[in-house]
Amino acid sequence: MKVLVVGSGGREHAIVWKVAQSPYVEKIYCAPGNPGIGQLAECVDIKPTDIKKLADFAEEKGVNLTIVGPEAPLVEGIVDEFEKRGLRIFGPSKDAARLEGSKVFSKEMMKKWGVPTADFKVFDNPEEAKAYIKEKGAPIVVKADGLAAGKGVTVAKTVEEALEAVDRIMVEKVFGDAGNRVVIEDCLEGEEASYLVVTDGENFIPLATAQDHKAVFDGDRGPNTGGMGAYSPAPVLSEEMEKEVQEKVIKPILKGMKEEGYPFKGILYAGLMITKDGIKVLEFNVRFGDPEAQAILRRLKTDLVEVCTSVINGKLVEKLEWIPETSICVVLASKGYPGKYEKGKEITGIEEAEKLDSVVVFHAGTAVKDGKLVTNGGRVLNVTALGKDIVEARENVYKAVEKIHFDGMHYRKDIGEKALKRISQ
Repeated sequence: MKVLVVGSGGREHAIVWKVAQSPYVEKIYCAPGNPGIGQLAECVDIKPTDIKKLADFAEEKGVNLTIVGPEAPLVEGIVDEFEKRGLRIFGPSKDAARLEGSKVFSKEMMKKWGVPTADFKVFDNPEEAKAYIKEKGAPIVVKADGLAAGKGVTVAKTVEEALEAVDRIMVEKVFGDAGNRVVIEDCLEGEEASYLVVTDGENFIPLATAQDHKAVFDGDRGPNTGGMGAYSPAPVLSEEMEKEVQEKVIKPILKGMKEEGYPFKGILYAGLMITKDGIKVLEFNVRFGDPEAQAILRRLKTDLVEVCTSVINGKLVEKLEWIPETSICVVLASKGYPGKYEKGKEITGIEEAEKLDSVVVFHAGTAVKDGKLVTNGGRVLNVTALGKDIVEARENVYKAVEKIHFDGMHYRKDIGEKALKRISQ
């Protein structure tokens, strides 16, 4: 069969890498892809949000399955367009994708269907939002309603910081129309974890647990990014907690979406905060996390193509098989990310890194210029490794990181440390 993967980052490279292992697959296309993906698939110069052109391409090439990586095309309705044309595609409809596309919709659905989350208020007027912040005090969280590439959330430690966030989002419009409304919510304290399930709208199967590292600097300091690293499994989520997440989060939201007329199919990702008062949902995403996918897919034994096909057919696979090892992903970023950064820095050492045991390097923001591999994004590479436990996985991944170089290369040195602390307790 022929498979099309939509997207160009590290998550999509990991999806392509996994799809390439399927015995059913004879040809993989990726739109637009990147140089790393190009070693496994044919890269096609179509933007992920050019939905009509992607559907035309899938029809023309006789694509049997399309897997969508990023959220933007899902929120814009790629699944609806493909299904209208009788094309098989993995992911939620435009209506269902609002769980990520609109923070307001998501919070209101949680409130209505009893999913535990922080108390919140919605504002479409910046002055009213600021008055509420002054009344509530800090710490407080300010979120742009729409998509903002993981950068639309400010966890403000001071009132001034929260007021500045409102101005940035609603007045300066740094995220465009995504900032027409803001959600202002209570600040939750605890440890974050990512819980992903694959669902056909009714039944679901959990993916392996993972923990993402959002802040740009060690010790969870600095601004939020799209993610600086991840590991799987995440010991913060015990079996008991997993059951709680399934009963209090996954089941009610899937039931609510179905009953409201927006059945959710695909990957549902709950961003959780484990607080002293129990589990709370920070946000929902409607696709594989990035970089969680890179850590999770390294451990998946089951054929990903079979999983996606089972969702489209409405008959979810009975179980997923995982390798027992711990997997870890460290993001190598450009200097200045998540703010302004330079592109075009030559990258060396990937081949040497991949010679090490269990190491796979996924490309995120790379390009080829004058025959050389160069940086072309904020998050440049995702270095992944396996180990018998988090200690060995960390040793393996950081040995690999040391082999790679580009000017201004920045990465967190503490990915997986929270797991180490839990193991040693």
